Amino acid sequence: MTTPPATRLGTPLGPPPATRPATGTTRPTTGTTGPATRPATRPATVWVTGASSGFGAAIVRRFAADGARVIASARRADRLATLAADLGAHVLPLTLDVRDQEAVRRAVRALPEDFADFDVLVNNAGLAKGLGPAHEADPDDWEQMLDTNCKGLLHCTQAALPGMVARGRGHVVNLGSVAGSYPYPGGNVYGATKAFVHQFSLNLRSDLHGTGVRVTCVEPGMCGGTEFSTVRFQGDREKADAVYAGMRPLSADDIAESVHWATSQPPHVNVNTIELMPVAQSFAAFQVHRHSA
Repeated sequence: MTTPPATRLGTPLGPPPATRPATGTTRPTTGTTGPATRPATRPATVWVTGASSGFGAAIVRRFAADGARVIASARRADRLATLAADLGAHVLPLTLDVRDQEAVRRAVRALPEDFADFDVLVNNAGLAKGLGPAHEADPDDWEQMLDTNCKGLLHCTQAALPGMVARGRGHVVNLGSVAGSYPYPGGNVYGATKAFVHQFSLNLRSDLHGTGVRVTCVEPGMCGGTEFSTVRFQGDREKADAVYAGMRPLSADDIAESVHWATSQPPHVNVNTIELMPVAQSFAAFQVHRHSA
């Protein structure tokens, strides 16, 4: 398949597909109370941010495997083009920086008709930068995390919600982290941004009461095989690999399956929060500083 050319910020790459499946369809599933009585939701069109690698790429692949149309957005056009070439015309690559509010608005307004009425927004774009104590942190790292993890999520959510509310259906899935609930040394601003994602998801759920639009926050623990720790340690692969040494972390596919499961529940079911960790990760005692004798 020919790889479509990359284009400017906020512009879809490649042609839209010719046909479009029914939006927000349901299918019967077999439950414990009886055969084929519990309809599950099958999203027809999904927008995934941060789709060029890691969780985002895995989420795109999971929904595409289920037959959904997927808007895959990220900054790295070359990776998006490769992903779309692998998965076919039902994946629309969209070069977009979620930190640019006006670009996000333009991109949503300019979506091809076949993709315009998306059922699900997966706010996956995010990052961690640095692991030092707050008094030694680089303020530029803090700004980048705030701009992407918080403001970028807000920009995409605000652009998506009017259409979802008008249609009386939709689902916003926000990628949080256990770091938003459980502090650890060096987690300062990253953990704070994920605490914001958690609380915003709950407040959004309250705001959308009665609209038919669902909200879920997926909060993973340690997850390997992605660029997360490499980015956090400024490209130091040795430090990044050491984070997962001697244990089996979650994988990007585990996260994708959780997102897919939450969005596949019957329309009357809202999964508020999913918190998941590898079996090898759990909780520890509080730190205590003791004076020497």
